[in-house]
Parts: sequence; structure tokens; C-alpha cells
Amino acid sequence: MADIHPSAIISPGATIAPTAVIGAYCVVGPEVEIADGVHLISHVVVDGITSIGEGTVVYPFASLGHRPQDLKYRGEASRLIIGKRNQIRENVTMNPGTEGGGMVTRVGDNGLFMVGAHVAHDCQVGDGVIFANNATLGGHVSIGDFAVLGGLSAVHQFVRIGRHVMVGGMTGVENDVIPFATVTGNRAHLSGLNLVGLKRRGYSREDIHALRNAYRLLFAPEGTMAERLEEVAEQFKDAAPVMEIVDFIRVDSSRAICQPKLANVA
Repeated sequence: MADIHPSAIISPGATIAPTAVIGAYCVVGPEVEIADGVHLISHVVVDGITSIGEGTVVYPFASLGHRPQDLKYRGEASRLIIGKRNQIRENVTMNPGTEGGGMVTRVGDNGLFMVGAHVAHDCQVGDGVIFANNATLGGHVSIGDFAVLGGLSAVHQFVRIGRHVMVGGMTGVENDVIPFATVTGNRAHLSGLNLVGLKRRGYSREDIHALRNAYRLLFAPEGTMAERLEEVAEQFKDAAPVMEIVDFIRVDSSRAICQPKLANVA
């Protein structure tokens, strides 16, 4: 039987797994599903049609599953799905989806969401991400696996951020960021590749070398982006990480591709 503190309020209809721990003064809504090993430490509020995956730990004053901050929301039965083994720290907020965005906000596994981080409606967040303090997503944002968002960074609605991206602290991201990149600045610009992250994730020297050469070619001043993209696709067709960037750019998107300052291309 779940370990539920006497001061916690669990609505009838909530599904609480036998090994879950619900701490003092938590409030759990009637359509919430909490899996085995989940620990709501204290003062956590979970509402809406929300599921929390196995082993996730939620710290005090987090608010999960409440009404999206979208004036177009009309009470549709949208969902918030949180994966396994996440660390959700104090004052984190995550909102469910909306009819205009597919009805689901989804957070992957093994993420760390530090104090005050925000995942808005209809966001799709991958596995192994790190959101530093007060990192904020607008609605409909896509975050790839193992991306890192620095403290006080903010991502504009509908932006895509690729896998293994590093977003610098206090950076505003208005455009799509290719996989494996680093972005910095008041208004984000590419500042190179996330070489430290690539090495930590075990990418080979050959892969990193190919990525560096492809990056230089892709953002060279000569020709158009379309021409350079096709040249990269042909020259590096056997390099899987490079082709991941090519495929990312080829996807139809409402946002432009984030560009480097010319000094950062070489």
C-alpha cells in the first residue's frame, strides 16, 4: 500500500501505485496516475489528466498538470505525461496540452528540472535533459534528448532544439537549433558545437571531426543555405550525426534555423 502522509489530500479516482510515497500537504487530483517508486516530497500539487512515471521524485511546491497558460484553452481533456526517473525540483511547473497542439505535453525519462523551470503546453521534451534554474519553454517547443538549458534561458514557442544541444545561461532562443550545437547570447546565435557534450556521450573522434567539417561548410558565407545543405548531405552521407543535422534542417518548421556569427564559423 502506498505511503501517504495523513495531511495529503488524494481525490477519489486518483491512481496511486503501491510503492509510491506521498508526502505532507500534497494534493493529488482525481485523474492523476502515479506510478511505482514516485515520491512527492511535500507540498506538491498534481492535477488534470496527468501521469508520473516510475521513480520520479518531485520536490516541494512543484505544480504539475494545471490549466495551460493559453487563452485559447477551453477545458479540453488534454494530458501531461511525465516519464520515469525524473528529478523535478522546487517550484517547477508543467502544463498539459491543448487542442491546437495535439492535446499532449510529454516529458521523457531521466531528466533534471531545477528550481523554477517551466514546461508549457504541448511541449515535447526528450530523455536525459537538464533544465537549470528558471529555464523556460514557450508552448509547442520540442527539446531533443540530452539537451541542456542554462539558467534563466527562455525558448520561444514552436522552436525545435535538437539532441545534445547546449543553451547558455540567460539566452533567448527564437529559432530552431541544430543537433549537437551550442547557442549563447541575449538573442541566441550558434557559437559552435557542443564538443564537451559529444565527448561525454561517447561520440568517436571520427564523428566529431565530421561534424566540425560539416558545420564549417554548412555555415560558410558562400552560396545559399539550400546549396550548402545539399553539398553537406552529399559529402557526409555516410556520417550519421551529420545526416541528423541535415534531416533536422529539412523538416518543415515555422521557425528559421539559428545561425552563427561569422566569426564563429571557422
